[in-house]
Amino acid sequence: MPAKKDPDASTSVPCFYGAELRYRRELAGLTLEQLAEGSFRGISFLSQIERGERSMPMDLAMHVDERLKADGFFQRRCEDAAKARRVGHQWYSADIPDLEKEALSLEEWGLNVVPGLLQTRAYYRGQIQYMDPEAPPEVIEERIPARLARAELWKRPERPTYWGILRESVIRRTPLPSAVMAEQVQHILDVIRSTQSILQIVPETTPWHPLQHGMVKIMTFADAPPLVYTEGDSTGKIVDYPAHVKEYRRKYDLLRAVALPPEASLALMEDAVRTYRDEAQQGD
Repeated sequence: MPAKKDPDASTSVPCFYGAELRYRRELAGLTLEQLAEGSFRGISFLSQIERGERSMPMDLAMHVDERLKADGFFQRRCEDAAKARRVGHQWYSADIPDLEKEALSLEEWGLNVVPGLLQTRAYYRGQIQYMDPEAPPEVIEERIPARLARAELWKRPERPTYWGILRESVIRRTPLPSAVMAEQVQHILDVIRSTQSILQIVPETTPWHPLQHGMVKIMTFADAPPLVYTEGDSTGKIVDYPAHVKEYRRKYDLLRAVALPPEASLALMEDAVRTYRDEAQQGD
């Protein structure tokens, strides 16, 4: 069994919070299983909080304070840690990075832009500049590290399985420079192949198809019901009502049916990389 890795409390507020939780739990002589008992939360959930990877819900903070006799410490600092985790994320999507880490599987539909988990720095910067041109420079510089940090998921040994679907226009029709798009499309190819993931393209010759009106992310979990996340220009929402989740599931499966097969999709993207590189060499 590998040695236990202690959280580096100096890294961030959530890591400090998690390190304090582990310190007080071990001082009390409790295992994760013993601390989780009666909280309606799993051991892995508590372990992720100790590593600074998950937010502490208030009900769990109350449970922990009581079990560890912590005099309300975890309740008082619960929101501070949660705020720190939201830095660089839009208010409506702040919980998504945590959910992505916990998921068994991720299935995404990129209608208008490359999904966040697959974006390069240059692509995301360009996306902000075109889609939110009034964003202050300091806000942009805050968002970029937060977006790129999500991609650390690909390095996790127990990462979720991934199946993405993109509309061809996401790859072919963009205002970004050819050099940026060559790097972006190649990055997608590298991630998909290195992680044995699946990606399909809905060709531009398919004008009508399911899920025409926005991005969709379907997440499944080991110990919780599946969720769907959808997003618009300035809002996003998590869908957990079973009947609605089932409907998104059905439409996503129908979308798969009209997309190109995986190998044909990757071949299309390889062609796009060559085209963008040629254009970049010719100076766009």
